[in-house]
Amino acid sequence: MTARERLQKVYELAFDPPSLFAFWRETRQADDDPRREACKLLDEALLLHQALPASGYASQRALTRLALYQARARAFGLVGRIEGYRQQLGLAPLAAHVVPPGMVRDIALPPLARKRR
Repeated sequence: MTARERLQKVYELAFDPPSLFAFWRETRQADDDPRREACKLLDEALLLHQALPASGYASQRALTRLALYQARARAFGLVGRIEGYRQQLGLAPLAAHVVPPGMVRDIALPPLARKRR
């Protein structure tokens, strides 16, 4: 997996509920090796929900998109869900409180919204 593909996967886990739920189903059934990778991916996904960096990010557009994703994800309870999954894997709370500037990229995801009837 390239660095770009990994970052795309992390964004999907952080901001796309169906991707997160499918990932968790696969992780629960996996043996030890994939679980170690799952821990790293969940850590990075939770990092994307931290405070936005003050400098060093890729572009204003990327920063704006990340802020919108963070705001919309709150309505779906994704932060609590990721923290719960991390807790089930026995991981300690994150020490970082700011998104690493290198993770702020302009990555497009499907719209985060409930289906209209």
